[in-house]
Amino acid sequence: MTPKTTFSERPRALAWHTLSSEEVLIQLRSTVQGLSSQEAQQRLASNGLNELEEGRSISPLHIFFAQFKSLIIWVLIVAGVISGVLGEAVDAIAILAIVVLNALIGFYQEFNAEKSIAALKKMTAPHAKVRRDGIITLVPASGIVPGDILTFEAGDLVAADARLLTTASLQCIESALTGESEAEIKQAGTMAKVDVPLGDRENMVFMGTNIATGTGQAVVVATAMKTELGRIAGLISEADADKGTPLQQKLEAFGHILVWAALAIVALLFGLGLARGEKPMDLFLTAISLAVAAVPEGLPAVVTVALSLGVLRMARRGALVRKLAAVETLGSTSVICTDKTGTLTMGEMTVRALYVAGRSYTVSGQGYAPQGEIRFAGKVADADHLLPLQELATVLIGCNNAHLVQKDGRWQTVGDPTEGALLVAGAKAGGNHKRINGEMPKQGEFPFDSDRKLSSVIRSMPEGTLRAFVNGAPGPLLHRCTHLYTSAGIQLLSEDDRDAILAQTSIMATQALRVLGSAYHDLNNASPAALTIDLVERDLVFVGLTGMYDPPRPEAKETIARCHAAGIRVVMITGDHPQTAKAIAREIGLASSEDMAVAGVDLDRMSEGELRRRAPKIAVYARVTAEHKLRIVRALKANQSVVAMTGDGVNDAPAIKGADIGIAMGKSGTEVTKQAADMIITDDNIATILAAVEEGRGIYDNIRKTLQYLLAGSTGELLLMLLCVIVGLPTPLLPIHLLWINLVTDGLPALCLAIDPIDPDVMRRRPRLLSERITNPVFLRTMCLTGLLTAGVAFAVYYHGLQTGSTESARASVFAVLVFAELLRSFGGRSETKPVWRISLFTNINLLVVVALSLGIQLWSQHNEIFGRFLKTTSLPFAESFWLLALGAIPLVLLEMVKVTRNAWLQHKLHIKMVKI
Repeated sequence: MTPKTTFSERPRALAWHTLSSEEVLIQLRSTVQGLSSQEAQQRLASNGLNELEEGRSISPLHIFFAQFKSLIIWVLIVAGVISGVLGEAVDAIAILAIVVLNALIGFYQEFNAEKSIAALKKMTAPHAKVRRDGIITLVPASGIVPGDILTFEAGDLVAADARLLTTASLQCIESALTGESEAEIKQAGTMAKVDVPLGDRENMVFMGTNIATGTGQAVVVATAMKTELGRIAGLISEADADKGTPLQQKLEAFGHILVWAALAIVALLFGLGLARGEKPMDLFLTAISLAVAAVPEGLPAVVTVALSLGVLRMARRGALVRKLAAVETLGSTSVICTDKTGTLTMGEMTVRALYVAGRSYTVSGQGYAPQGEIRFAGKVADADHLLPLQELATVLIGCNNAHLVQKDGRWQTVGDPTEGALLVAGAKAGGNHKRINGEMPKQGEFPFDSDRKLSSVIRSMPEGTLRAFVNGAPGPLLHRCTHLYTSAGIQLLSEDDRDAILAQTSIMATQALRVLGSAYHDLNNASPAALTIDLVERDLVFVGLTGMYDPPRPEAKETIARCHAAGIRVVMITGDHPQTAKAIAREIGLASSEDMAVAGVDLDRMSEGELRRRAPKIAVYARVTAEHKLRIVRALKANQSVVAMTGDGVNDAPAIKGADIGIAMGKSGTEVTKQAADMIITDDNIATILAAVEEGRGIYDNIRKTLQYLLAGSTGELLLMLLCVIVGLPTPLLPIHLLWINLVTDGLPALCLAIDPIDPDVMRRRPRLLSERITNPVFLRTMCLTGLLTAGVAFAVYYHGLQTGSTESARASVFAVLVFAELLRSFGGRSETKPVWRISLFTNINLLVVVALSLGIQLWSQHNEIFGRFLKTTSLPFAESFWLLALGAIPLVLLEMVKVTRNAWLQHKLHIKMVKI
């Protein structure tokens, strides 16, 4: 049978960007006049509608019943039914209520999941302008076919993948596909290289992207699922089946062990009892009660409460969780794959360096806020530098269409981000935007295009003449310059001057700065209407250079260091250029000078096996596509890493869904990405992701120590019962005693442990291995030791009671001491390493109140006749009750001494190791 081909394995279409416009039209059997209406209808019937396929819908009923797949849930259902059969209605109702509540919460969390493809459909254009029968007409985007000629202008949403035929100052925002927010310059020429990253295909436009400026015409080369957006939709649908979180998998494995252990204990006790000649019915009731007691029915409630409260804490820290069980996955995260722009960086272009009149300056300040200083040689530039800086500032502001606004206390740019950064730099250098616009009104402009790599604005000067202010790429700009602005005045531009300017450009570029040059041209008495590009952009006076970049977030470096201290690798995956990505990675400590930045074209040459081998050593991936990102995530997962993937664009959605934990950006994230994610970060900050990891680790710790508390108690009860049966003593605990102990000690105290504050040292540990069981050897040793100590104290009390009184009074004593021991031990259960006197009782006031109330109820039950009959126990004097309370503290005291001894031994081992080093 032929294996099914996955979407990502299907061959790509022709490399349309390498074909000339004439060759593309021939391939598609189309012309510049477009298709006829009849031909378009035939192609539509053949190719299908230009719509993305929706994933299979999941019914609410299916989601609800999926909550009952866990074996431990069915163990609890059986335990609840048996409790009801035994007449313990309260316990039965409590157990079944826990099961239903757990299912309802899980259903609520997951009901809105799996909507990524539907969200993608919202990104496609509802209508498009198409040339049909030689006439431009508006048609539904779903009716577009390969060979159609699209026309578009600023503000249009591209309806299909298309090869450009003509352009006029065309720029396209492709952030949804590439992750980079800057508009890409488009042109209709042919590209020679086949292996060109998606973001560098200048002669192509893609479905779901936006036209920023200019106009153009293009021939459609792909529609529906054959577009780049369609490929992403296909990748989302096949990204990865839900395998459950690490905690879900561990609890499921634990459930299997628990079932078989409970059955074995029931069978052993029943067999021993029969051998001693006890009544089969009494044995059956006791054995079943013990089995019910052995199952920690509070566990699902503990897990749900721990996760739910973790969700609330994370929401307060800026992380919104869409899938409840995914909270814990964060705690085992060993690799965080993150985008650069907006997550590690500010997402705002900022000018960092200026060069004018032969001098280099640095610029302080962040983002688009117009506050900052210009510094020369480490000091604030004084009056001697004022004139040259103002000259450069006038060009930066004069050749600019952006403006700044303050919204909710935050400065933002309206217009092109690069022009916004130049506007801010001009203000810091002494320029005044309002004055320049008032005194030098705009008379005309020639927008930036990819051929000239320049933009020009013509303004009237106060004296009545015209001046053109020009910004652009340093190379092309210098080529058109004949003079140079200096502090001594205007002079001819010599070859040495050109070399010095180009050398300064190279210095800025090596610092990962994007460099722009500035110049002007006095046009004297020319008429604005008569001006052309050739007349304006020649004989320019070179003024200076501006170096800008998207700076790292202030907290990024510290966050990366904290990740490394916690044993978490951070991998940068970006659509930006390799040099820029690597420079930022070095600056924030994510990569060293030896680390390589692997580009998307390099990934295309790697086999899956080679990528898996190299993935653990690669810190930076640049110029990557959606398919590359998914491959990277899968390669890291193949190395047994628990991978968290962050992103904001449509191109991130498949990898986000394929990761162990998908994280979408709340501010800049598309709806598609948010729907595919398990968690949404409201401030787009990597520090918030680390805070969420801390919460995940804390939640896992709380669930683990609560499970240990529950199982250690059950172990003590089982050992006591088993020991008494073996030595031939009467059964120490009746079924009602077992169920009461279970209710009092497995209920509220366990829930209080589940919401214990996070250990401050939790981020100094390495992540857990995927293979690590929740019940590891340390867990089991502690559980068995606790059970032995509890059973030992209880057996001694019971044996003493039998020797000095009746069986009923002995049972009352052992019943009381077990409850006391379990309640007191909850204080020690708060930490596996710290003794109880090193943890303030008041950091978990809920536990303190619950234990105090439970102890009071237990003491009251021993002196209330009605309650005593219900629990089948006899009255105990207060003095004896307090002695039993003191005896119940013995397991707690001994366990805390074990912690102290273990810590001292570990410190001694560490000291010896350090001495040897």
